[in-house]
This record gives sequence, C-alpha cells and structure tokens, in this order.
Amino acid sequence: MNYCPQCGDKTQSVIPEGDNRLRDVCPSCGSIHYQNPRIIAGCVPVWEDKVLLCKRAINPREGFWTLPAGFMELDETTEQAAVRETLEEANAVVAVDQLYAVFNLPHINQVYIMYRATLLKPEFSSGVESLETRLFEEHEIPWDDLAFETIRLSLECFFQDRQLGTFKFRATDITKPTLR
Repeated sequence: MNYCPQCGDKTQSVIPEGDNRLRDVCPSCGSIHYQNPRIIAGCVPVWEDKVLLCKRAINPREGFWTLPAGFMELDETTEQAAVRETLEEANAVVAVDQLYAVFNLPHINQVYIMYRATLLKPEFSSGVESLETRLFEEHEIPWDDLAFETIRLSLECFFQDRQLGTFKFRATDITKPTLR
C-alpha cells in the first residue's frame, strides 16, 4: 500500500509499537493498515450421485474444472458466499448441508472454506465466469484438469467419505501447490 485510504498521504512500512510485523502505517494520521488473508467460500454441490463442476472462463487456470467458489464479500457469511458463488458460476440453487473443509494456503494468503451442498433441482448453466457446467459421477471427474489443489482435495475427501457413509470435517494446510 502506497497511500493511506484514510487521508491520502504516503504510508511507511514500519513495525508499530507493540506489534511484531511490518505494517503500512500513515505517519500523518497514524492509521495502521493491516493486510489479512482473503477468504474463498465454495461448495461441493451434489445431485443424486453426481457432483457439479464448472470449467473456468477466467484466469487463473482458465479452461480447468473447479467446484463453484470465490472470494467472500463484505456483509455476508461464508455460507452465504458459497451459495452466491454457486448461483453466479453455475446458475444453480443449493441447500447447504454442512461445513466440510477449511484449507489454509499461507503461501498465497488465502483460506478456502468449503461446504457440502445439495442441488435443489438439476438445473444449472454456465455463469459469466464459467465456460461449461456439468454433473460428474466419480469415475468421470477430470482429475488431470482440475484447477486447484483445494478442489482436488475436496473431491477426494468427498468421495472417500461417501464410500464410508460418513462425512467428517477437515482442516488442512497446503504449504505449496502440487497441481501444474
């Protein structure tokens, strides 16, 4: 950050008194501007035995498959964000079943929050951020064409849990990506 959003003066990178990290601080008005991780909320939308995936129409990873997910907005909960993203990316309406997984990605300052969800009806289509939307059975999942590690892990866990007949919450740290 170069300029203070409060007063417009140039900021300085300093460690404020009582802190232990460099922060952008405005010497004129004294505002400390914290940089925090961004939250991505999404879901694993299911219809019968199939999972809804979206082929990305935007970068990063344009042309790769993903679960509907995106950056959380102000004034919404993570669950509301997951439902909104599913509607925006797949024109699909879901009912959230449960919080399913949290993935910490400190190397890119992101936290993914994924829910299990049920499609209320098998109606969906590509939103502006999707080239294609489709329901996949487990054996049809395009594993080599998934956009992100978080999506691969969400799907692997979902199918494992479904086979066991019980869904459990997971929290995982991803310190470096394995997808190319």
